[in-house]
Amino acid sequence: MSIPVICPGCGARFRVSDRFAGQSGGCPKCKTTIRVPPKRGNVKVHDPQHPGRAAQKPQADLTLRPISRVNVRFALAPALGMVAATLTAFVAAWLAGPSLREYWLARAGAVLLISPPLAMAGYLLLHSDEDIVILSGRPLAIRTAICSASYAALWAVFGHVSTSAFTGEIWNWFVVAPPFVITGGLVALACYDFDFGTGCLHYSFYLLVTILLRGCAGLGWLWQLGQ
Repeated sequence: MSIPVICPGCGARFRVSDRFAGQSGGCPKCKTTIRVPPKRGNVKVHDPQHPGRAAQKPQADLTLRPISRVNVRFALAPALGMVAATLTAFVAAWLAGPSLREYWLARAGAVLLISPPLAMAGYLLLHSDEDIVILSGRPLAIRTAICSASYAALWAVFGHVSTSAFTGEIWNWFVVAPPFVITGGLVALACYDFDFGTGCLHYSFYLLVTILLRGCAGLGWLWQLGQ
């Protein structure tokens, strides 16, 4: 569900997720502060030319006029940069494999190094254009640092648990994996204001890439633990 909103500054019309009901945030176009109405409340429409005066026939504006949207265009340069960074990470994991297999400190450093770009890439892929506040700059960097540190800590906890919890049988995964995915989803929810499902998807994206990097480095696949 989404809530229709009209910016009192520039008159832009768009919709935001109902999880932001009652909250305030900057307009994506002009940065004017907008207060999102409650889920069941009436939407107060302002005349863009006279912000202090209500516009005429607000219901007609909300229901009959088309909502202007910004079309997202595919950007070739960032896409190529992401592909190049991904290939570089896998090549680096393969080259650093001997050191990673021998020294646990090298493994810890590698996880701390790769976690921030993965967390940020996951946010850029999963955030919605309907979000009234889209993180960028310093706020995004701070939240990414907290999220990536938490994800790295989950790997450390998993490494400790796996030494005693896994016997090589498939049922082990149904006991151990869900708490980690749930915890990772809650971390993403707190850091990036995702809903819980998107938060779990964000952590799953991070988990998938790090598992593939682990295999590329010759550290073995997780499902082989205990065998």
